[in-house]
Amino acid sequence: MGKKFKCHKISEGCVEAQAIVSKDNIMFYLVNPETGVIIEKAHDLEGKSIANKVLIFPGGKGSSVVQADGLYQLKMRKNMPAAMIIEYPETVLVSSAIIMEVPMVDKVDPEFYKEVRDGDMIRIDADNQIIEIL
Repeated sequence: MGKKFKCHKISEGCVEAQAIVSKDNIMFYLVNPETGVIIEKAHDLEGKSIANKVLIFPGGKGSSVVQADGLYQLKMRKNMPAAMIIEYPETVLVSSAIIMEVPMVDKVDPEFYKEVRDGDMIRIDADNQIIEIL
């Protein structure tokens, strides 16, 4: 049994995957759709893949078109994050998560951000509004 944290459901779903934690906002257009690797220069996740991981990040950046298209390109190549934990959701990422059926949560217990590390196995149950570090 891992440590559980309350959250708020944005997009439904239940997923278990490895965590990848970003301190920087993400522009999904600067993620290589073929690999899921972040190609944005000087980004704290530059060179790392977000594919099929629980992406934990503050928020998005860039125009709505490039954000939605970037996520769509990742989904088409099966390199989309397995789920997203976002601190500052915005309309385009929320609607993209719902349309592309990727679980997304926000309003996470602040303690979670102190505990979680890259590579941790995470279970997100958005429907029951629980995140668990396994």
